[in-house]
Amino acid sequence: MTEPRLLIVADAHIGGAPAESEAALLEFLDAAPGMGSALLILGDLFEFWFAYSRVIPRRGFRVAASLAKLARVMPVSMVGGNHDRWGKAFWSEDAGVSYGRRELELRVGRRRLLALHGDGITERPGRSSWTHRIVGHPLTSAAFGLLHPNLGFGLVDRLSFLLSRRQSLAERERYAAGQRRWAESRLAGDPAIDVLVMGHSHMPALTEPAPGRFYLNPGAWLDEGSYAIVTEDTIELCRFTPAAPPPHPTAAPR
Repeated sequence: MTEPRLLIVADAHIGGAPAESEAALLEFLDAAPGMGSALLILGDLFEFWFAYSRVIPRRGFRVAASLAKLARVMPVSMVGGNHDRWGKAFWSEDAGVSYGRRELELRVGRRRLLALHGDGITERPGRSSWTHRIVGHPLTSAAFGLLHPNLGFGLVDRLSFLLSRRQSLAERERYAAGQRRWAESRLAGDPAIDVLVMGHSHMPALTEPAPGRFYLNPGAWLDEGSYAIVTEDTIELCRFTPAAPPPHPTAAPR
């Protein structure tokens, strides 16, 4: 896909995020055709997503429906994250979204862009590392697909703390620094990549380790509507400001 103005959103965690964050994302998706020419979702759009052969999660329905509607008027691409890496057939066949379970390659004008969520790259050995490996294994996905949806989603609610451990700011900064080093090493090893973009750390970043070659993290939508815009000549870190609700009408005096 070659597009002149690419919008990038990561880590919205719909289903676990406040209602106002979801409402702002729906407003953003409605406005997207006037803001850019294509949209890239960079993983963890949902707190949890698993598309059975005949069932999709109720909690993410409004966002999924909005993405399917948007994909009819502009290209939409998505990379799976550690919270929502299951459901390629739904996104590709039913929603019209170009989907990569681990990574995607896109073009923005002359720029070649490599997109991945960013999990499993710099995790230290321990519970978190093993949890990501187990959850991401194909056998785990196959076994989960045999459960009744109410049972499966209920089980996820009980065990969600395994994937959602809150990190201190120092831990997040340490992880983000490791992520940046990995990205810059990957850029150095593959000179054909012009922009490497990742999410996962919830920490916005934009560096230029070599002239004209960039590492980008748009930050988390969950954190005040962070997103990014990439064109052939520019890269911007942005925040989306929802429209103010109309004032309540004042009752006429009697």
